[in-house]
Amino acid sequence: MYNIPPKIHLAYLPTRIDKLNKISTEYGKNIYIKRDDLTGMELSGNKVRKLEYSIAQALKLKADTLITCGALQSNHCRATAAAGAKLGLKTVLVLKDGEKTPPSGNYLLDLMLDADVRLISPQDYKNVDKIMDNICNELKANGQNGYIIPMGASNAIGMFGYMEAIREILSQEKELGIHFDAIVDTVGSTGTFAGLVLGNVIYNAGFDIIGFSVSEERSYFQEVTYNNIKDCCKYISNENYTHTPQSLGIKKEDFNIIDLYRGEGYGINSPDDFKLIKHLASKEGIFIDPVYTGKAFKGMLSEIRHSQLKNPVGSDIPKDGIHADFSKYENILFIHTGGLFGLFPKAAEIADCIRF
Repeated sequence: MYNIPPKIHLAYLPTRIDKLNKISTEYGKNIYIKRDDLTGMELSGNKVRKLEYSIAQALKLKADTLITCGALQSNHCRATAAAGAKLGLKTVLVLKDGEKTPPSGNYLLDLMLDADVRLISPQDYKNVDKIMDNICNELKANGQNGYIIPMGASNAIGMFGYMEAIREILSQEKELGIHFDAIVDTVGSTGTFAGLVLGNVIYNAGFDIIGFSVSEERSYFQEVTYNNIKDCCKYISNENYTHTPQSLGIKKEDFNIIDLYRGEGYGINSPDDFKLIKHLASKEGIFIDPVYTGKAFKGMLSEIRHSQLKNPVGSDIPKDGIHADFSKYENILFIHTGGLFGLFPKAAEIADCIRF
């Protein structure tokens, strides 16, 4: 009934699911974590699931160079550079950097992977799509064939990585003998979240999918998610079935995206973010990153507390805005999308906040 495009195999799948025993006890819920940070260290995190489909399409089109973009510490860009090196493809990375920062974290790894890194200002980054188109034309003039992957591989083809992750989770539920009531994910460029939402529908999984914004307002991400799903419906349709969001019963206003914990914007953290990251590390031996999973995990725990407190006034939980009702969930699965290398460029900020 649904058409699934081919992929290449880069990730170490399936990724394991572990119970966070101490955190579960603290918060009175069964909280599990899916270790998508362990998809492969060089190709770590959620990005590689999406790249398996994007790069398969690139190879089908006889591309020899991958072109993509992101922030200076982009996990996606580093994963693309690693995949390119592994497959013998050249990689051009367009990175946003307003300060000409010395190489560290993912940026350092990009250079070690021999990517062609092009640093541009935040102002120029507003026209990044045009810049990548120009690079593609530059390559064509030199006899090369470029393939553009959007930020985060968050487009229709990349979404299949997390649509298929839903099938993986369903299989693991049977192995573990439990059912997850809710799946929690971070929302940055929406590809992972959109894939989970669409996979949840087409595989009739029955999960509540809850996303935590790391940067933009709820309404913005609802719109982007809907458009990604709309585009993806063209891929899953076939000669017998034409799918649309409407035919699948998908409405953008139903997307459960919480924007209360995004702070002052992308990559900007509060001391509480770092304290939470340290708390999880010290309790469970697991590192989450400050840009994505740190904000989402903090948001999830805060929303659990909000659902438990009859009168949250006086707590650090935002009073205004749309909350998620975690009171109805017993088993919660958090998707750890990776990002370990994002901790190191924030070392000074972290040290100032957590007092070793």
